Amino acid sequence: MTLASALVSNPTLFLGFVALLGLLVGSFINVIVYRLPIMLERAWQSSELPNELPTEAFNLAVPRSHCPSCAQQLSASENVPVVSFLFLRGRCRHCKSRISARYPLVEIAASVASILVAMTFGFTASTLAFLAFAWFLLALSLIDLDHHLLPDDLTLPLLWLGLLVSAFNLGLPGVSLFDAVIGAAAGYMTLWSLFWAFLLVTGKEGLGYGDFKLLAALGAWLGWQAILPVLLLASLAGAVIGLILIVFGGRERSAPLPFGPFLAAAGFVMLIWGPQVLALYGTLFAPH
Repeated sequence: MTLASALVSNPTLFLGFVALLGLLVGSFINVIVYRLPIMLERAWQSSELPNELPTEAFNLAVPRSHCPSCAQQLSASENVPVVSFLFLRGRCRHCKSRISARYPLVEIAASVASILVAMTFGFTASTLAFLAFAWFLLALSLIDLDHHLLPDDLTLPLLWLGLLVSAFNLGLPGVSLFDAVIGAAAGYMTLWSLFWAFLLVTGKEGLGYGDFKLLAALGAWLGWQAILPVLLLASLAGAVIGLILIVFGGRERSAPLPFGPFLAAAGFVMLIWGPQVLALYGTLFAPH
């Protein structure tokens, strides 16, 4: 029996395999979230400040994973998702510095998202595409939280991948290539229009260009029908979280709150529970 046939015939084994895959990808997402912004900054320095560019190589593979406190390289046994963190009790084996709990939490989040995708779409070619969609969204959310940045290196591949998925009929049921293309255009133009309207009225930039591209990517994956529900969900979540942070977290009203994580979360909700959300949206906003 091949692995594929075993996964098809045994749903529990399939979900376990996907959960493990999610943990491994989550570990790599931690690498991307930390290193990609530094790589982009170095790329900018190479063009603007070439004399100040560090000489050592730095990319997603080099240097090897190491403790940020003592710079000791980590062995393979210290890089096992979640397990290593628990075994080491959240501390570096060498210098005993605390390891951020964010690392295992990201791995668990990637695993949970992967399980939800697998439970929703089953053992299909589309599932692999939607797993990539979820992993991209998680990486983008974390980078935006840390740096208020949605890199083109992630948003544009996500956009083009969404269009390709629809072109090969691997996307959501009922979302044609036409729907995906219109969704991408509508997603970009909607936030672009809101950006300029807000700028003209207030003189301030309320959104970043990365937000335009992320919503365009969501439109490519989910179709134009999902644009307004995604915006409503993201705006509602952003307003609630922002209010909580102001009231209970002491956050300044003028402090910027990245919109990317809310767009990404709304996009994932639409992927998993899209029909239910659209039905509710139609009930609430359909003319009577």
